[in-house]
Amino acid sequence: MNIVLFGPPGAGKGTQATKLAENFDFVHLSTGDIFRRNIKAKNELGKLASSFIDKGELVPDKVTISMLEEEAEKHPDTKGIIFDGFPRTIEQAEALDLFLANHYGSKIDKMLSLEVDDEELIKRLVERGKTSGRSDDADPAIIRNRIVEYNKKTAPLKQFYINQGKCFEIEGVGSVDEIFARLAAEVAV
Repeated sequence: MNIVLFGPPGAGKGTQATKLAENFDFVHLSTGDIFRRNIKAKNELGKLASSFIDKGELVPDKVTISMLEEEAEKHPDTKGIIFDGFPRTIEQAEALDLFLANHYGSKIDKMLSLEVDDEELIKRLVERGKTSGRSDDADPAIIRNRIVEYNKKTAPLKQFYINQGKCFEIEGVGSVDEIFARLAAEVAV
């Protein structure tokens, strides 16, 4: 089973994807984690990604797709993959469909969309910024820009999966365990 865990910055995708991967024996692929590893390594890709992330902008599709495919190919025998932070555009979703079909003979089975209002997101990200060391979590203006970018460029992707009957909205407010229970119930169906 391949799942896209979807939602705006601060919705809890990383936390929930980790729990789902552990509980269902899936591989968790987080574009944010992949970007941060490359940024920390100060390699060419990391510098390029950082130039966009530091402004609250999306990393270009071509860079993101190549990086994610390389990471996914490390897990040829997985029971499933949870894509966290990817795809973010229809072009990325189409590239992901093609990649999964060609490399695994599979597809995206579900998009689980964590629904959280903007003010809650800002509160969560400012709080995370106090301990994460992430520059994009420290400044409320950058956070607001990330949410604007998400609403403009990423939120329309939801319709792509709605049209396929694969989008399932999950309330993303509550305790980590409450949200996990909602997600796990949908994965188990």
